[in-house]
Amino acid sequence: MVRILLKYKTVKLGLILIMIFIFPAPLLARRDHPEKWYQQKWCEAQKGQVEVVLPDGTRCDCVTDTHAIEFDFGNNWAEAIGQSAYYSLQTDKKAGIVLILESIKDRKYWIRLNTTIEHFNLPIDIWSVCSAAYSKYK
Repeated sequence: MVRILLKYKTVKLGLILIMIFIFPAPLLARRDHPEKWYQQKWCEAQKGQVEVVLPDGTRCDCVTDTHAIEFDFGNNWAEAIGQSAYYSLQTDKKAGIVLILESIKDRKYWIRLNTTIEHFNLPIDIWSVCSAAYSKYK
């Protein structure tokens, strides 16, 4: 009986360790809010339209009178550049990026985005939104 119990506990511990090492991203990637939450709040405040379907079937996160805007979390700053440029091309509006910063550590992504846009003189306007947790440190 003791052997079976020890074997069960060993197998259970082994499965838990496998889950942690194989699927760490879902266990570690905790967001304050989903991207869509930030899109809706910011876009509605700018009197824009959320999730606009473009002629080729892609979806622009937010379209205002002047901008086609991509929303992304800080660590996706580089991808946001390409997406916003493409949305601009499809809509004939200015490209824009809203970078979502959820912690003080995300500030490095804002700096990377800003530096890249300035260095290459890219015609992209940028804004940031912060979670409540980050806002108290700004």
